[in-house]
Amino acid sequence: MANPLYDTLFGRHAGQSAPFLHLADGSAVSYDAFLRLTARFAHALRNADLAPGDRLAAQVEKSPQALAVYAACVQAGIVFLPLNTGYTADELAYFVTDSGARLLLCDSRRADALKVVADQAGARLMTLDADGTGTLPEAAKGQPETFETTPRGANDLAAFLYTSGTTGRSKGAMLTQTNLLSNAEVLVDCWRFTAKDVLLHALPIFHTHGLFVATNIILLAGGSMIFLPKFDLDQMIDNLPRATSMMGVPTFYTRLLDDPRFTRDLVAHMRLFVSGSAPLLAETHVAFEERTGHRILERYGMTETNMNTSNPYDGARRAGTVGFPLPGVELKITDPQTGAELPQGEIGLIEVRGPNVFKGYWNMPEKTAEELRENGFFITGDLGMIDDQGYVQIVGRNKDLIISGGYNIYPKEIELLLDEQPGVLESAVVGVPHPDFGETVVGFLVAQRGATLDLDAIAGTVAQSLARFKHPRRLIVLDELPRNTMGKVQKNILRADYAGLFTSS
Repeated sequence: MANPLYDTLFGRHAGQSAPFLHLADGSAVSYDAFLRLTARFAHALRNADLAPGDRLAAQVEKSPQALAVYAACVQAGIVFLPLNTGYTADELAYFVTDSGARLLLCDSRRADALKVVADQAGARLMTLDADGTGTLPEAAKGQPETFETTPRGANDLAAFLYTSGTTGRSKGAMLTQTNLLSNAEVLVDCWRFTAKDVLLHALPIFHTHGLFVATNIILLAGGSMIFLPKFDLDQMIDNLPRATSMMGVPTFYTRLLDDPRFTRDLVAHMRLFVSGSAPLLAETHVAFEERTGHRILERYGMTETNMNTSNPYDGARRAGTVGFPLPGVELKITDPQTGAELPQGEIGLIEVRGPNVFKGYWNMPEKTAEELRENGFFITGDLGMIDDQGYVQIVGRNKDLIISGGYNIYPKEIELLLDEQPGVLESAVVGVPHPDFGETVVGFLVAQRGATLDLDAIAGTVAQSLARFKHPRRLIVLDELPRNTMGKVQKNILRADYAGLFTSS
């Protein structure tokens, strides 16, 4: 194939009148209409002097046109860099400059503020708004509705995704055509997607979950998506009867469970619910199955690799696990100090190898060498274990490991116990500086709606269940835990906010 990613995901749908996107207003976009728009955009980008291999940075709201920019980049051989819509101008300046982006695409409301960013980075500025208007659509008007697809090799770059940067500068993960295509092919097979599937899509498309998992799967399967701008509870309830499948973050599922309209009858026709991007509480698993009769399928992936593991489609989907390595993906648990592989059942660093693993970090050869071994294994930074049935369990991030008085403490073990306590909705455990122990344990609790937490009773249960060195030295009740846009708890914020808890004079 001249361009494996475009030809396999997009090009084969040319001329098809089947619906690709069902929109919130009730209208639909066919595959053919989407690809004609894609071609016009590809011409506009080429006319803006973007050549194959150039980077396009996009901070735009979710829309069919925004998705067509991704497709146009793939067709024209341009490296697509989607950026979180919550990033500030200062944050964007780093991404645009670091990536060497030739074009910055933004919402017109931010154009004045970001013109400075684009100028300083030597990038052209164009706009695209949520309603499909802007200078890019204007430039695409009247352009031909076919575009000669740019040849690209399997190992050529297709996209950059920047990591969240909770420990230092964000890193640009370079993703190749093979990285994206191989993952989509495996997931379509593992999760049984077909042209009959209608996926309820309320995820953002600046993140791997909504863009490279959900969208690429539907494109490859030839199905369609109910393409909602964002998670809106009323819209989710209204559209579920039209869907066969759904992908979401844990917050989606907890919010649905909080609504009495979310019933077994409402989802009786549904085939599959998938959750990812953050851990799903065992309590949510149980409550969801009791309410709907469906068991959520949880999987594990990351920016640098897309998906690595999945609970089985057929077979036990076990709460608290992320299932088995996907076909073609190797996974092992290693000693954080030596890199030696650890026996089954022991906790260590998760390392993965496969066609899904990224090419490296842009302009960071030293960081790439630290995290991507010469033998192809990527050191994920996640701590985990493989249990006696072969299921992978995530224990936490290596940077979240607490070392108190010389003892290693895994926050997940304490969090699981805290989550079980009466009135506790969820918890987070972090280490903060301590004058005697180096670090000590602090537990943060969020109460269930209407509940008052008995902290003394909770501390008593912890004392009976865990060794003394694991006991939280303080339990703190919060209204909510700090999270990023994909629902992951931002423990770095908790560590920073409470760094002086035991060391302030």
